[in-house]
Amino acid sequence: MFTGLIERKGQIESIAKEGGAGSLQIRAQGWDRPIQIGESIAVQGVCLTVTHQQEDLLFFDVLAETFRCTNLGSKQAGQPINLERALRQGDPLGGHMVQGHVDSTGQVRAITPVDRDFRVEIDCGSEIHKYIVYKGSIALDGISLTVAAVDDQGFAVHIIPHTWEVTTFSDLKVGDAVNLEADPLAKYVERALLSHRDVLPVDWESVRQGGYDLFKQE
Repeated sequence: MFTGLIERKGQIESIAKEGGAGSLQIRAQGWDRPIQIGESIAVQGVCLTVTHQQEDLLFFDVLAETFRCTNLGSKQAGQPINLERALRQGDPLGGHMVQGHVDSTGQVRAITPVDRDFRVEIDCGSEIHKYIVYKGSIALDGISLTVAAVDDQGFAVHIIPHTWEVTTFSDLKVGDAVNLEADPLAKYVERALLSHRDVLPVDWESVRQGGYDLFKQE
């Protein structure tokens, strides 16, 4: 379990594919405690297991499904990558509950400076769009963010200068693929509603009629 607060920006040393699956080597320094073999680290928002360590070089095995469903397969050696270690009991919950289970990838539609900040617009598919609500939480490349606006094609977030500088946001370009993980709470709510539809027929239209505008603009 993670919170979407990036601890380090590492660099891809190498990425290899054998058939569908493969491996990833990432160079990262300055951890506050030693990395342990077998521990979980969110790599660009994807929960991976450390299989080996060589000084500041971390090794990960990557499933074919992970390459298929995330943007890791399109990464290249030398590119920066977001890293977050798994939560320990007593750690502060500064972002939101992130599982490291990427739902899908989105595509950067626009990047616009807004005073000191940046507005980033993302296009996404219906499989995750239904979970995204105005002022709700979204993990984008492993970063916990608040949804600033929602439209029919996707959503927008605002990035403060600190987040822009210490994460891979500063390297983003229009057209880039980004990993998306919806707030898991939304999935549990959907599951509960669907399993009780005969008793409590609630749908998104009735929610809107109740005064909850899921597509509110700024």
